[in-house]
Order: sequence, then C-alpha cells, then structure tokens
Amino acid sequence: MYFWGKLQKKNLHMCIFFRIFVCKFENSTMINRTLIRIKVVQTLFGYYQNEDALPSEARKQLMHSFADCYDLYILLLDFANALTTYADEQLQERIARSQATHTSFTPNRRFIRNRFAEQLFNNRRLRHELEERHLSWEAGMSAVKAVYLNLVATPWYKEYMEQADCTYEDDKRIWRKIYTELLPSNEAVLSALEEMELELDHFTWVTDMDFVLSYVVKSVRRFREEAGVEQSLLEMFDSEADLKFATDLLQYAIEHRAEYDALIDAHLNNWDPERVAWMDRVILLVAMAEIMNFPEIALQISLNEYIEIAKEYSGEKNYFFINGILDGIIRQLKREDKLLKAMAVD
Repeated sequence: MYFWGKLQKKNLHMCIFFRIFVCKFENSTMINRTLIRIKVVQTLFGYYQNEDALPSEARKQLMHSFADCYDLYILLLDFANALTTYADEQLQERIARSQATHTSFTPNRRFIRNRFAEQLFNNRRLRHELEERHLSWEAGMSAVKAVYLNLVATPWYKEYMEQADCTYEDDKRIWRKIYTELLPSNEAVLSALEEMELELDHFTWVTDMDFVLSYVVKSVRRFREEAGVEQSLLEMFDSEADLKFATDLLQYAIEHRAEYDALIDAHLNNWDPERVAWMDRVILLVAMAEIMNFPEIALQISLNEYIEIAKEYSGEKNYFFINGILDGIIRQLKREDKLLKAMAVD
C-alpha cells in the first residue's frame, strides 16, 4: 500500500502547516489550491515508490485524502460538543459529591452554557455531516479528558469563568484559544486521532491536524449569533475548477514524469541524480507539472508555493536546492520559448 499516511507514520509530528495557511482564508472553502498542491505531493510521494500502482489508484487516493481532510474538519468542530459534555459531567459529579458530604459548593456553569458551543452543537449542517460520515469522539474520550485538565489549569480559562459579564464574542474567544493553544500537537489528541483514523480507514488525520485546525479557527471567527442553527460551515471545494486543477495536476505529473525527470537531471550541476532526496524530486516534478501546464497561474505564485512546501517537507535548507533547480529549468524554457506562464523570471 502506497498511501502517504502509512509511509510517513514515523514522522507524524514533523509537519506543521499553520504558517502556510494563515493568510489564505479569503474564501469560504477548506480545500484551496495551496492544500491541493500539498495533497498532490503527498499522493505522488507514495505513488512513485510503488512500481505496480496505477494512475487510477493515485487519483482515487487523492480524492480520498481530500475527503479525509474534510472529515477531520467536521470532527474537530465537534470537539466543542465533546469537551462541553465532559465538562458538564465533571460539574455534575462535583455537585453530587458536595451533596453527599454536605459541603458548600456553588457551581459555575458559564463554560457548559457557552453560547457558541451550544450554537455549534445545534448547527444543522454539522449534525448532518456527523451522521452521514459516522464521526464522533466516543473513541477519543481520553483526549477530551486530557484537554479538559489542561484547560482548567490555564489562567485565561479562570479569567473567563470569573469575569462579571460574558458576551457571545467572549464565548467564541475562549474556543479560539482552545483550538489554537491546547489542541495543536497535543500528544493525547494525536494519539486518539491515530486510533480513530485506523478504525475508520483514514490515513492523514495526524499529519493534517494542525492545518485543519486553522480552518476550524476560521470557522469559529465566521460564526454569528444571529445565524443560529443555520450558520454556514466551510465547503470542501470552491468550484469544479479547483477539483479539475487537482486531478489535472496529478495527471500531468504522472504522464510527463520522464520529460520532467530529464529536465531536472540536466540541471543538477554534476550532482549525482541518485543522491537527490526522494521528496525533493517529487516536489520538483509537481512544480514542473504546474509550470508547464497552467499558463494562467503566474510563475512567481507557482514558485513560491513549491518553495513553501519544500520548507515544510524537505530537509533543512533543501528548499535552496529546489529553488536553484527550478530557476535553471525556467531559464532554459525561456531561452527555448517554451515557457507560457503569466509571468517569467529575469
């Protein structure tokens, strides 16, 4: 099996993508072209290492990886319900203990009555997606408990619980902090997701969690109290054009591999092709597929995107190597009048 998630289990915690996505939230979709490029690289990383794999299998895996991402988005949104429910159970236990021991205890229900969490729990779209995709935190309650213990120890939780007045924006703010400060790279959450993804035949939840969290935070910011249960969530794709871009980019990289490999090897400057890291070559191949086949995308945009991917996926400072190879290839294509991009380097 050539799936990226299986091949990369030993490096599950190495890829943190929040920096890539933080400035790319202009539309109302989750899967934008930056994420598409990353998923194509992930898919081809595994595909090229399996000589028996068929292009149709690679395409199927790419579509599966998009669905996996969206499943994780829905599941992480529902974490608000899981954590609130657990907090309510803990409060009820404290009330019962105080009654049994005849001790004084004044329950503070601010967190369990959080208006944003209640609105999210009742959201029609979220309830539908959870049911359709058979998703829940039932198998991940150990992670919910761990996050709760971390939460109640934070000064900002205590401040929230003790402030005199609390607005809807205050309720949203504490959830943004939970999603940005307590969940990223949380070992208990990662462990729970790994178990759940295996059970549900998913492959990239652990490696994808940090950047999917950034989309969850975007959704929290978009919520408006007046929208009630009809508040919209992010869609998977913005248009058929983005889906076509994904499948075409994958197909071009597979169909023209020999051509792109030859261009890459010709610009290694006496560097042994066998010594080129496999991830570096895959990034270069996908970059070439985009540069050669999507003239409507400005050249500098394509270059910047793959350099950013190289910074996250490749070895330390290997992006300099990738940038140098692409620069040499582009100069050759310009000389041969084969570069049809919207903008070219000097």
